[in-house]
Amino acid sequence: MNPSFDPNKTQLGSPSQATQALSAADLQRTQAVTVQPTSSPFAPIEVRLLPGRTATMANGPARERFLIEVEARSGLAGMMGSVRAPLNLCLVLDRSGSMEGAPLSYAKEAARYVVDLLGPNDVLSIVTFEETVEVLMPPQRVVSKEPIKAGIDQIQAGNTTNLYDGISVGLNQIMSHSESARVTRMIVLSDGDPTTGIKDFPSLTQHAANIKAQGVSITFLGFGPDYNEELLAAMAKRAGGNYAYIPRPEMIPEVFRLEVDKLLSTAATNLQLELKTARWVELISATGLSAPPTGSEHRIPLTELERGSVMQIVTEFDFPNHPLGWYRIAQGTLQYDDAQTGATQRVDLDFTIEFTAEAARYSAPVDPRVGQAAEISAASRAVEKTMMGLRTGQFSAAQATQELQRTQAMLVSQGRIVEAQEVTTAMRALQTGDLSGAQKTLMGTMVNLDQGKSSTSGP
Repeated sequence: MNPSFDPNKTQLGSPSQATQALSAADLQRTQAVTVQPTSSPFAPIEVRLLPGRTATMANGPARERFLIEVEARSGLAGMMGSVRAPLNLCLVLDRSGSMEGAPLSYAKEAARYVVDLLGPNDVLSIVTFEETVEVLMPPQRVVSKEPIKAGIDQIQAGNTTNLYDGISVGLNQIMSHSESARVTRMIVLSDGDPTTGIKDFPSLTQHAANIKAQGVSITFLGFGPDYNEELLAAMAKRAGGNYAYIPRPEMIPEVFRLEVDKLLSTAATNLQLELKTARWVELISATGLSAPPTGSEHRIPLTELERGSVMQIVTEFDFPNHPLGWYRIAQGTLQYDDAQTGATQRVDLDFTIEFTAEAARYSAPVDPRVGQAAEISAASRAVEKTMMGLRTGQFSAAQATQELQRTQAMLVSQGRIVEAQEVTTAMRALQTGDLSGAQKTLMGTMVNLDQGKSSTSGP
């Protein structure tokens, strides 16, 4: 973030004023502002900042939204002479007693398939856990695939579930082969609640956040009816990875394939948004914040971006009683690592708006792009409300279905087909009395919506 930003000097006026003055051209901020790093003409992402309105009410309570769009451009890898960044991937597989039989067989099939997807520039490690944790394969390049797959075939079911130590050992494998310009990820598959080792919710979610702080994202794949979807989804969010519910064992290989396909097209990693609000301004909400914001400085970790995907971050600001004039209400910095080069890039964001007494201007319609993004962001809260209603008994299955039908229609109207299909799956589960399956599916929908990410094209 620009160290010269003074939150007490934010009016945009003439140089004679004791303010941060901008030129006349800077005051014509009526359209989206496109910003991108200047350090490289081949930057993998493009950032757009769109105000909901260009003017808001002065001298009274007002609230406005801004939309930050982060797009990972497809096809840029070819311009750089490289197809993709190599991976540093660790598979962490639950082999507790409940995985015995078909679940473990399909998990091994999925792991073998991952080996086939990787190349000699990729580094793979494999960890298995039950009551004890074992390193099936320390990190090594995927050169001789058959010995790796033969080792996977030897995995046997054990006893209880030690999730905490499983991901701790997985982190050790990844960090022992840490290199720049390499996409790092841990993929965890589990079918149950942690039953041994450290198993409380706060410790596990904080552990996931600590791993993310070291530059390693974790995807959690929950299988079957007995795992704790609230725990795995919360860990995935804190770890900056993905979450998916796998209702049937035969779906495990396909879910692994989809996850690895995303990794193979990663354009930007370790994304983080920093926001600093000015005087007389309060941040009310932002996509990606897990708790209500407090204070004037905010740091929001974001998920990784694959080529051809767009992330929409909706920010909402409150102005209790702001004076007339053009003001910089906040300043932000988006930081990320280029997945191909490993170089850290920064994009500076300048949030400005005019405060006016003209009702026709501050009551103008909201930019439809900002309004649509806000609706999608609100859909996550609607899904959460429906889930809580089911859990507490406030909603019957029929009432929950009605709520989900409204959410589904909105998602379809906004082009969020994947999430709409997930809601449809949840409604079908409710119709058959599968309350647990409905909740696990909806938890995945919530995680996807909270990430604010959608695909614009194939990888």
